[in-house]
Amino acid sequence: MITLYGVYRSRASRPLWLLNEIGAPYTHVPVIQAYRLPDAKATDAPLNTASPAFLAVNPMGQIPTLQDGDLVLTESFAITLHLARTLGGDLGPRTNAETALMEQWALFGASAIEVPALEITYAVADGGLKTPEGQAMISLAAEKLRRPLARLEAHLAAHSHMVGNRFTVADINLAECIRYGQSHPTLLGEFPAVKAWLEGCQSRPAFQKMWTARLAEPA
Repeated sequence: MITLYGVYRSRASRPLWLLNEIGAPYTHVPVIQAYRLPDAKATDAPLNTASPAFLAVNPMGQIPTLQDGDLVLTESFAITLHLARTLGGDLGPRTNAETALMEQWALFGASAIEVPALEITYAVADGGLKTPEGQAMISLAAEKLRRPLARLEAHLAAHSHMVGNRFTVADINLAECIRYGQSHPTLLGEFPAVKAWLEGCQSRPAFQKMWTARLAEPA
């Protein structure tokens, strides 16, 4: 039986979206980040990343964490790639080449997209669009994203999806990284193929189900 630890307002959104797509049974344990609690040192209820019960599963105290029988995975992309490969059918790879491509795009998202996209999210959430300093931070992060987004634009101008011209885990992984940059008011408008692809991914019922649950969680 699959057990996934982590709240929706975390990188657990990635495997939770995928599990919605797959429709396989699983147990969801909503472990919250300890730093989000009123007392960041709390180790009692609610179950959090500093709780002894969770540290026994993942000593790093990070979410998401997946337990699949004796296998424990503690990185979101490792989790999604494993689930897609073992349970996902056409959401996973059909060939060794597709396996390599899905791994490539996951690493691309983690190394080239996620950090500057998160910088945009945090700066906008802190009111950065209203201050010169914040605007400068957002502009710098956007500039970091333009090169990888240009690569994706060229790919998606010629292909409907990231791998195999069908929706796969590669689309989920990259879409969840790029989502952090959506709060920039104009950036994605510079890359119409990326924007259209991302909107298509986020229009899927499985994403909408995940997003509704995420919005229902306390911020």
